[in-house]
Amino acid sequence: MRYFLAVAEELHFARAAQKLHIEQSPLSRAIKELEEELGAPLFARTTRSTRLTRAGKLFHEHVRRVFVILQQARDSMRTVALGFDGQMRVALSGGVTPARLPALLVLCREEEPEVEIRFFEVPLSQQIKGLHDDLYDVGFAQSDALGEGVVALPVWQDALMVAVPARHPLLAHKRIPLDELLRYPLVLWDPQICEGLAKHVEQVLRQSDREPLVAERVASCDLMMALVSGGIAPGLAGAEYIAARREAGVVARPLATSVPPLTTYLLRPAGEPSDVLARFIERVQALESSLSDRPVPDVRSDHPEGLAP
Repeated sequence: MRYFLAVAEELHFARAAQKLHIEQSPLSRAIKELEEELGAPLFARTTRSTRLTRAGKLFHEHVRRVFVILQQARDSMRTVALGFDGQMRVALSGGVTPARLPALLVLCREEEPEVEIRFFEVPLSQQIKGLHDDLYDVGFAQSDALGEGVVALPVWQDALMVAVPARHPLLAHKRIPLDELLRYPLVLWDPQICEGLAKHVEQVLRQSDREPLVAERVASCDLMMALVSGGIAPGLAGAEYIAARREAGVVARPLATSVPPLTTYLLRPAGEPSDVLARFIERVQALESSLSDRPVPDVRSDHPEGLAP
């Protein structure tokens, strides 16, 4: 399976053999024996290319899951060796506001230091599958379209803002009209990686008849803010994140039209949660209550970063 995984990732037998530190002939022989054992070809090979067959793609999904489980077993043993008495596996999907996580980690370490918290950054579809397959205990995402078997609890909300490069023409507006925003290219979210956030922004932009011009699609808030700061194009992100980053060359502006806030959902498998998970959920909800008492970051046109100090 390790040999198969290497070829599936490289789609090139010579590179896979080099990665595995073996000769190419025993690798080819091992793959052929595996195909004979499974009763189906896993790769379609020509003189110019190697690709996974339909059976190969299905087997690849199972093999990756096997190796994730093996790695988690090793990590569990390491957790015990380090003196922890349990583990909470937390999946994060693209676009989740990272400003909340440090406070959550501090709270967990204060109240239950014997439980190790481990984070996994995965696409939403992989997070949902992992919750079904017991690869993760809990997750965070900005979508509640999950299907059966997974419960979504709304836990965090954040105002959607426009991050504008300094000296951009849009800064003439203290509140940016949507039609005016769509006159310019935008940095938008990758719908494959940041599915929930991308859909939310898309719904907001659909309030106008104009089609958005895409300057770049990104999979992380860090890259979005870097592109905005570098003057490439405006983007849309949560006010909490923009305030936390304080990125030079970025000015925050609200939209002139009313837009729904970004909602982050806590995802967990359906059914009665374990005691450890129930206490984790209580901390998340307590954290949101304490943060909701704070004033929303003020947006001012006269501040260099667009946010009040």
